[in-house]
Amino acid sequence: QVQLVESGGSLVQPGGSLRLSCTVSGLPLSGCPVTWYRQALGKERELVVHLGFTDDATSYADSVKGRFTISRDFGKNVVYLQMNNLKFEDTAVYFCNVKHYATERDEWDDYWGQGTQVTVSS
Repeated sequence: QVQLVESGGSLVQPGGSLRLSCTVSGLPLSGCPVTWYRQALGKERELVVHLGFTDDATSYADSVKGRFTISRDFGKNVVYLQMNNLKFEDTAVYFCNVKHYATERDEWDDYWGQGTQVTVSS
């Protein structure tokens, strides 16, 4: 059973920092592309950052470039999202997505966490 559990969301003031974690169980992170998404109230889910097969294969949304950093720890099977200089517009539920290639079926499986709330407010 594959599980993704996000944590680290909180209420933070503008300019503050948070580190979100996505703990993965049931499959190894190595070889799995990972993406953080977010969804603000009343808005569609949007991509925040994608991390491909190698650590230099990252793609950030323009709105978070220079402020957010994705990383992963294969030993702990955790993906992190370091968020600095947070702004009001970063308020959203943040979701972790992991794709895993199932060789026996020759197809990709998509896994999601339940989300963690980030609120930026003064």
